[in-house]
Amino acid sequence: MGYFLLLKLFVFFVPDFLSVITERVTVSVTEGDSVSLHTNVTTTQQEEILWYFNDTRIAQITGDLSKICTDVQCNEGTERFRDRLNLEKQTGSLTIADINTADTGVYQLKIFSSSSFSEKTFSVTVLDSPDKVKRISVKEGESVTFDPGVTQNTNYVMRWYFNNSLIAEITGDQSKICTDVQCKERFRDRLKLDHQTESLIITNTRTTDSGEYKLLIINHILQNSVSVTSLKTFIFSVIDSGLSSAAVAGICVAVVLLFVTAAVGVIYYHKRLQAG
Repeated sequence: MGYFLLLKLFVFFVPDFLSVITERVTVSVTEGDSVSLHTNVTTTQQEEILWYFNDTRIAQITGDLSKICTDVQCNEGTERFRDRLNLEKQTGSLTIADINTADTGVYQLKIFSSSSFSEKTFSVTVLDSPDKVKRISVKEGESVTFDPGVTQNTNYVMRWYFNNSLIAEITGDQSKICTDVQCKERFRDRLKLDHQTESLIITNTRTTDSGEYKLLIINHILQNSVSVTSLKTFIFSVIDSGLSSAAVAGICVAVVLLFVTAAVGVIYYHKRLQAG
């Protein structure tokens, strides 16, 4: 998951003490991510907040919350985002869920108050997604590494889940693993975090470790102007060897005895031939 940002800020003062602020943010995200575009204001301090996508109004909220609309409600029935928009009532920030390449474009924010007008433009490019679901299998007793494919970043919040239960979390340079009792009983200190790659490692795997491992990555970009949430899934299976260590040892002993018996039989047979 990569991104590139460019911010330009212009402040103008026009007559009648009306200040105009214009900002531009450029960001690249990956298909399937959830992207939050932040206003960095509160609705109670504003008269009206408007969102546009390529010049089409897609969201609107008034300071007194008397008017709130998104997508089809705002633009005369054109259902562009199909219920993937969420407008945060307290701040007016806009979240686009499950973003796709067709959502690439310019998102324009306009904020009106009694003494100012602010305009913020987000130029969003959505890149094709690599395979976000990986399948991994190992033999019982082996170690496995779930590599998220990201570089270390203090702006990340990363949460690892096993079958929807939180098992590890990394916030900035801090990390914690398996704080709940169930997790300790299941993994029993077999979980590790690689702080260079942010990978999750399970040692001495067991068949009970098979299941769905999910990584939730929340990345706050450019002083919270943009937040990107990514989800990666690992389908993990541990192959049962089918035999205990005692059974394997027993088989080895039996094989050795079989060879010894066979050797003794061959020697006896040759002696009989020579005697005859």
